[in-house]
Amino acid sequence: MRAIDLNSLTWRKSSYSNSDGGQCLEVADSLPVVPVRDSKDTTRPPLLFTAPAWAAFLDGVKRR
Repeated sequence: MRAIDLNSLTWRKSSYSNSDGGQCLEVADSLPVVPVRDSKDTTRPPLLFTAPAWAAFLDGVKRR
């Protein structure tokens, strides 16, 4: 498997994020995995999920 350069990714914040310093996630698109990071501490390495695992997580959140 080819290594993915996570330093050059374009990150986007959750549409539920706001500017009051709440719990915010950022994700990067168009990769074979879904990297997710804390927008308040971008120096930490992101968590990597498979696309099916991330889709299942989002589905679960949407059903709440």
